[in-house]
Amino acid sequence: MKVVIIMASQADKEWAEKIQEALELWGLASTLHLASAHKVPEKVFEIVQSYNREKEVVYITIAGRSNGLSGVVAANSVHPVIACPPFKDKDDLAVNIMSTLQMPSDTPVLTVLEPANAAAACARIFGLINDEMQELVQGKIDEVKETFE
Repeated sequence: MKVVIIMASQADKEWAEKIQEALELWGLASTLHLASAHKVPEKVFEIVQSYNREKEVVYITIAGRSNGLSGVVAANSVHPVIACPPFKDKDDLAVNIMSTLQMPSDTPVLTVLEPANAAAACARIFGLINDEMQELVQGKIDEVKETFE
């Protein structure tokens, strides 16, 4: 099981680190790439093509403003793509979320705003094919429910 994180800009590094920290809590390995769909599309294609031969991969893409990255990855990958757009405040979120939600047809991108929730979504996806991961997910659900007793 591998999570491939692609960030569109070096400015997204802090956001990527938040995602990686959350993935570690699930015991999920991640690989971080820097590639812009607008500036170096050939690099994005190369990354996606290299992972298309593998099983058990989920992408998390990090891009704001003009989020071409998530759509390009989704349009060319056989694996799920979760966009987790970075934002500093609500105004920044408004710009970044609209770009992420407006994907062309046949480019299935799931959008998750919080880094920890993006990691949890990966855990649930991998839980479909891995019993141990599914047990971890169920344990987390039980833990959360206990806080309401």
